[in-house]
Amino acid sequence: MKNVRKTLTLYCKYASVCVKSAMEYKMSFLLMITGRFLLTFTEFIAIRFLFSGLREIKGYSYGDVLLCFSIIQMSFTFAELFGNGFKAFSGMVKRGEFDRILLRPVSPILQIMGTRFEIGRVGPMITAVITLWLGIQESHVLRNPWACVTIALMISGGTVLFISLFILGASFCFFSIQDTSLINVLTYGAKTHGKYPVDIYGKGILSFCTYVIPYTLIQYYPLQYLLGKSDQWSLSLCPLGAGVFLIICYGVWRLGVRNYKSCGS
Repeated sequence: MKNVRKTLTLYCKYASVCVKSAMEYKMSFLLMITGRFLLTFTEFIAIRFLFSGLREIKGYSYGDVLLCFSIIQMSFTFAELFGNGFKAFSGMVKRGEFDRILLRPVSPILQIMGTRFEIGRVGPMITAVITLWLGIQESHVLRNPWACVTIALMISGGTVLFISLFILGASFCFFSIQDTSLINVLTYGAKTHGKYPVDIYGKGILSFCTYVIPYTLIQYYPLQYLLGKSDQWSLSLCPLGAGVFLIICYGVWRLGVRNYKSCGS
């Protein structure tokens, strides 16, 4: 317990330094927040225009899609807020900065996460909150306490899933030095296409997103219970499976660290 408290305290210090750095130029910070908000808000507008000529897509209404979009957007934003350091990990390896990280008596993962606390992700978070509220109002989502728990599990599970993918992408840098665009396909691609329920893309994609990269655990399956399409309340616990995926990605990370050879000058 003492170690956990110490780790959280250290991470908060890392985060405060990043926040102070971002707030150094307040106008630039506000413009960044505004720009990122508008960028993600256009995705909401695109969905609105799409449904101006449609009543539903494969059984999902406008409100259902908004709910799905907001949960994925919020999950990805939280993941970038806390795990953005892994996206810049390739540069750390090439510059030899990871050698310095390994010499410190602190978890390398904590240090990497602490170096890039992205407070600028507040902009997309505002869009996610707005669309979540609209989605709840417009959809046929269940109105009970367990539905609130399900939404919280979907968001937290999604955050864990995307951070796991960031860690997996960083792990590949131990073997290839350069980061791989494959992870961008799995992260940004999932964010883009995840605004709609996965089953609208067909059974092949549904199977891939269940057995390979488990997006469906934090989106499709709990959404079925949330929208009343299934009475199996156990589906709402599917996001907990993201923890298993995190363990797998962490295992790949540990393998990479054990085989790491410095490449800095």
